[in-house]
Amino acid sequence: MNELEIKQKRINDLLEKHKLDGLLLHRVSSFAWATCGASSYINTASSYGEASILLLPPKKYIVTNNIEATRLEKEERLNEKGWEFLATQWHENSGLVGKLIRKKRIGSDTCLDGYVDLSFELARIRASLTTEEGQRFRALGRLCAEAMNAAAHNLHPGQTEHEIAGILSKEVEGRGVQVIVNLIATDERIFSFRHPLPTDKKLQRYALLIICGRWKGLVCSITRLVHFGHLPKELQKKSKAVSEVDTALIAATRPGVKLGEIFQIGVNAYNDVGFPDEWKLHHQGGPAGYEPREFIVTPDVEDRVEIGQVYAWNPSITGTKSEDTFLVDENENEILTEIDGWPTYSVEVNSRIYHRPAILEMI
Repeated sequence: MNELEIKQKRINDLLEKHKLDGLLLHRVSSFAWATCGASSYINTASSYGEASILLLPPKKYIVTNNIEATRLEKEERLNEKGWEFLATQWHENSGLVGKLIRKKRIGSDTCLDGYVDLSFELARIRASLTTEEGQRFRALGRLCAEAMNAAAHNLHPGQTEHEIAGILSKEVEGRGVQVIVNLIATDERIFSFRHPLPTDKKLQRYALLIICGRWKGLVCSITRLVHFGHLPKELQKKSKAVSEVDTALIAATRPGVKLGEIFQIGVNAYNDVGFPDEWKLHHQGGPAGYEPREFIVTPDVEDRVEIGQVYAWNPSITGTKSEDTFLVDENENEILTEIDGWPTYSVEVNSRIYHRPAILEMI
């Protein structure tokens, strides 16, 4: 089966499981997933697009207005892929969807009155990637890595965090990838905030760059740190320690392993490197897909790792962080956002050497 056929089967199985007649998808991530990469957003700050999907097997509809229908037909070419358009004038509400689903039991990817909330299960389904999605993720990972590397080497003291965010955004967007998360901190702000929105503070010595880039619906995450001058010993110690936690998480993320067990391995690794409470200060990540994290892993998560899934763990120790996006292959995990030439630490787990990014020193 091709990608679209696989997804249609998963939808049919979900409907059968819950004894539903159909499915309504509002989220940008769900729209991209169901259409194999099409974009429904206009306002990139919103989780909900200007087009929705209504599935009433064997019928599949794109629900939108006359503004968006033109692009979705001509550029996304969804009509050629078997989607039927239900397009109203932008100033009208025909109530057509209501007529189609009257007296039917319908699920949705969000919590709506009168619908069965399937958001939990749909996040899991989106995280279970096809071979085609894995190939797209590889391309996206390379683009994000190239952009991060270029931006990091264009930094210099005196730039504001806003300017650094602009440099990073230019490199990412210039490669055709949309920046949906762009977090920047410099110097003492790196030690204060896990999610640092850029400010007008000027870089002195130390910079943290974080992006989530979206391409064809998929979202890739990567973090890197840059230091001007030699690293202080305490910062070097923390950087090495967080790389060891990250390695423990990556090494444990193998097919069939429970995510809750991997989380505990990470907690144990924090303890082993001498920072036992740092895991409490920020989440540790989880499976990626059409959201930066389709869901956040906590100790009680029973889901198991699958071949073909993509993960992004993001352990942090105050002042440092380690984050790459990787694909779970049958024999090993493939780092999708690896940067050639970036300094790394070599960490051994179970007689295997892993290479995790160090802080780039600009001497």
